[in-house]
Amino acid sequence: MSTPFTEPAKKHLGQNFLHDRSVIDKIVQAIAPQPGDAIVEIGPGQGALTFPLLKKHGEVTAIEFDRDLHAPLQAAAREHGTLHLIEGDVLGVDFTALAAQLAPADGRIRLAGNLPYNLSSPILFHALEHAAAIRDMHFMLQKEVVERMAAGPGNKVYGRLSVMLQAYCTVTPLFVVPPGAFRPAPKVDSAVVRLLPKPAGCIDVQDRVRFANVVRAAFGQRRKTLRNALHGVAGTALIEAAGLRPDARAEQVDVAGFVRLANLPAED
Repeated sequence: MSTPFTEPAKKHLGQNFLHDRSVIDKIVQAIAPQPGDAIVEIGPGQGALTFPLLKKHGEVTAIEFDRDLHAPLQAAAREHGTLHLIEGDVLGVDFTALAAQLAPADGRIRLAGNLPYNLSSPILFHALEHAAAIRDMHFMLQKEVVERMAAGPGNKVYGRLSVMLQAYCTVTPLFVVPPGAFRPAPKVDSAVVRLLPKPAGCIDVQDRVRFANVVRAAFGQRRKTLRNALHGVAGTALIEAAGLRPDARAEQVDVAGFVRLANLPAED
């Protein structure tokens, strides 16, 4: 059967279309759709993951920015299941409202997708804002990004993304995907990662805005000590009260340390 997709990948949208069947099967197996799940795919592209998910689950909601892909996606999806297509930028989608619509009983959706590498961090931070409405996430990302997401203190790639994600989610790298699994082939390896949002009672952050500001400032200039990097955000006394060394650098502080510091009353 001929494919309805005639548009080539658009470099400015960061499009690399997955085509390796063995990789697709592994992703579907990792997601393991169950009856009643509200599955939302980010960036379905040409449907490489969408259609197997439809065959397995019967119904998928997908968010696609590229208007040229909407009609062929809808046409090709008809033989596999029911595709609900949301047209637009994922960063403008209210996942909490979408979860209330798609999963009124549970109030949580399951996110999946091959994220455009040039927008992966903004999408991850956007999902974090709605973590309470998300059961889990399975994303294909640049391998380097997945390594940063899962890194611990002392690791050279441990940073703001690591701390912010691990404060709210359990991060589990699943497997590496070579460039040849995509068309066109990217110049880097990719990896699939699972993010499992923590229950509200297991999240120790008291003020999310304050926590985000502390972490952003601490990693804003990595070579600076906490004393200097957090100037105007948290003074020496507050850093010490959190059990941290003012002369330490951000990459030496674990997630719990940042949480303790952010939870202390801000100085006047």
